[in-house]
Amino acid sequence: MEVEVVVAHSQRATLRVGDVFLKIDADQARTDIEVEVMAVAPIPTPEILWRNPPVLALAALPGTALGHLGEPSTASSAAWAAAGAAVRALHDAPLPPWPGRDLDELGSHLARECEWLIANDVLPAEVVTRNRRLAETALRPWTPVFVHGDLQVDHVFVAGDQVTGVVDWSEGARGDALFDLATLTLGHPEHLGDVIAGYGTDVDLELIRAWWSLRCLSNVRWLVEHGYGPPEKYPEVAVLRSRHPSP
Repeated sequence: MEVEVVVAHSQRATLRVGDVFLKIDADQARTDIEVEVMAVAPIPTPEILWRNPPVLALAALPGTALGHLGEPSTASSAAWAAAGAAVRALHDAPLPPWPGRDLDELGSHLARECEWLIANDVLPAEVVTRNRRLAETALRPWTPVFVHGDLQVDHVFVAGDQVTGVVDWSEGARGDALFDLATLTLGHPEHLGDVIAGYGTDVDLELIRAWWSLRCLSNVRWLVEHGYGPPEKYPEVAVLRSRHPSP
């Protein structure tokens, strides 16, 4: 039986051994929240097999990931719509006790990341400035809902046209519904309509696009500092550049 390294960096690592995922996290408070959130989430989550800090053992979900950032998704439009319906079920659930990040915290973080990107010549200033202007429109008052908080396309598993479960709940909290929808569709704008159809209500698409810019601007430095290669290879950078077309 082989050991597959799913993700590994200085903060945490996830290994797959057969049908078991072993999550090793230096921050036990983060794991505590993940366990508690999975217990109350109204959509399928991985079965907890055992916990022996700093290790959390989870059963593998059936099916495959809905997609991967930076790669075309092979999942059907119906599967993407089913993901949208699952997100709606989560957002309609009672609010969890965890408050999530507030507007001031998000705004301060965005400002620091933009300044770092320009100071370190990671991206042209005009690309950063354009995307920051877009991102700031997402930072407005919202009615909080139960959000996953890190709903990357890799975290949603499907079999055929059905969602079999969602993984990685350590960011579960109260937050903006559009942030989850934006995170899910980041890098896959061709499936935004499918997700919204499954979600079942009209949403502000420009605000979703604003969250795309904010999430990308906020993630690039972390990727650089954790050894994910040259920034020009990041899907997040491709998204940011696409949002500042050449004249």
